[in-house]
Amino acid sequence: MTTAFRAVLAFALLAGFYVLVGLVLAAAVFFDVLLFVRFGAAELKVAIVLTLAAGALVQALFMAGRRRSGEQPGVSVTREQEPVLWQTVEDLALRVRTAPPDELRLVAEVNAAVSEDTKMLGLRATRRRMYIGLPLLQQLTVDEMRAVLGHELGHYSGAHTRLGAPVYRGRVSLIATVAGLSNHPFIQRLFALYAKLYLRASQAVSRRQELEADQLAVAIGGRQATSEALRKIHATAAAWDLYAGNYLALAGVAGARPTKVFGGFRALMDDPVRQAEVAQAGAEPERTSPYDSHPSLADRLAAIGHLPEPMLVPDPRPALTLLRDPDMAVQAVEHSLWTDEALALRAVSWEELVAEGTYFTRNAEALRDLAMAGQKVMGATKPYLDAAFEAMARGQQAALEAELRALGWNPSETLLSGVLVRALEGVLITHGQARWHLSWSGPARLLFDDGEEVRLAEYAARVAGDSSAVPGLREWLGNQGVPYDYVPD
Repeated sequence: MTTAFRAVLAFALLAGFYVLVGLVLAAAVFFDVLLFVRFGAAELKVAIVLTLAAGALVQALFMAGRRRSGEQPGVSVTREQEPVLWQTVEDLALRVRTAPPDELRLVAEVNAAVSEDTKMLGLRATRRRMYIGLPLLQQLTVDEMRAVLGHELGHYSGAHTRLGAPVYRGRVSLIATVAGLSNHPFIQRLFALYAKLYLRASQAVSRRQELEADQLAVAIGGRQATSEALRKIHATAAAWDLYAGNYLALAGVAGARPTKVFGGFRALMDDPVRQAEVAQAGAEPERTSPYDSHPSLADRLAAIGHLPEPMLVPDPRPALTLLRDPDMAVQAVEHSLWTDEALALRAVSWEELVAEGTYFTRNAEALRDLAMAGQKVMGATKPYLDAAFEAMARGQQAALEAELRALGWNPSETLLSGVLVRALEGVLITHGQARWHLSWSGPARLLFDDGEEVRLAEYAARVAGDSSAVPGLREWLGNQGVPYDYVPD
């Protein structure tokens, strides 16, 4: 089935969607009129159901059709700011026989993309934008970056972006319509089935367009550069997800944000342990679905392997050489990442952010809640941490666990010991005896001042299960400079 035929099918299914909406609306009107002609319980029930469903349909379509202007991601760069990058893009546009974009934007994504504002169902283009991910410029060579840019310009050359705009809007309308019919299960199932049919057809068009754009990428960068770029993008995207979930997620937790977002990412990518993890993740087979917008990496690499190899002069320089001032570009894109509220936070090093952020996410709540639970159980005047120890010494572990559950902790067999180990770590940190240390190879490590790792899990489990171990705990904390009347902040 050709791409053109699939595109026509997608447009036909999109038209059929609106026909289906019209049929539901017509049925609602028919039964409403029928009530005036022949009033009956059955007619009333059907009329109410169809009228409510029709109202939900109209509301969903109205919400999906509203234009969301919103700010564009990243930062726009002019020809004066980045002459080499602009010249590269314009030269490649000539190679693929298309007009260059009207705007280049550097974004904080492991991706490159193009968009096109259109009118008349995509028949008329008004403004073209190209988005270039700064992490790609950090990881790719010039050859590989040229292949990626050629691929994206190939979407313009094949009119993919014009076809994509109405098809994408139809996809949004269908999904919004199905979601808006949650109170009408029968009608929702009908539209859900139609949406699946439409998505299968439209996503098949998208996958075919990606393979067509890969052909232009090979013509510009060659098979090796194009294949290597795809592998690097696949691996870098996985690494970015890990970076965002384990490191960037700490931003704001302790009232601080990192000074160097992309500097941290480069440090993670340069770490040998992470490199091995990323390589292993990239080697794992992908899960595929008929609703995927892109072919699998294996399918794309196999298709590239059958394309002719062009005669090219290699350029293995880092892709960052395409930028006039990479450091300034990095700062501008990092600035665009943050909201005004985030920019008002303290900008700190990654070492400090990890130390403070890990304490707040792992230790602060446990320390506070254990002291509060001890206060409740023992009836203390203040939330002394020692009140919790006194409760354990008196064999009231069950009462402590009940109070912890009331404070929001999930019940488990190791609840008390799990909270205790986090609280004890927090005590050491707040009294300057230990500190969380950044590791790009894995989770942060809690170390004493002499570099020895803090390992309290087994000890906390013994104290939580043996009341006779509490005096030893108190003595140990006293030796660490913790007063008996210590109250956590």
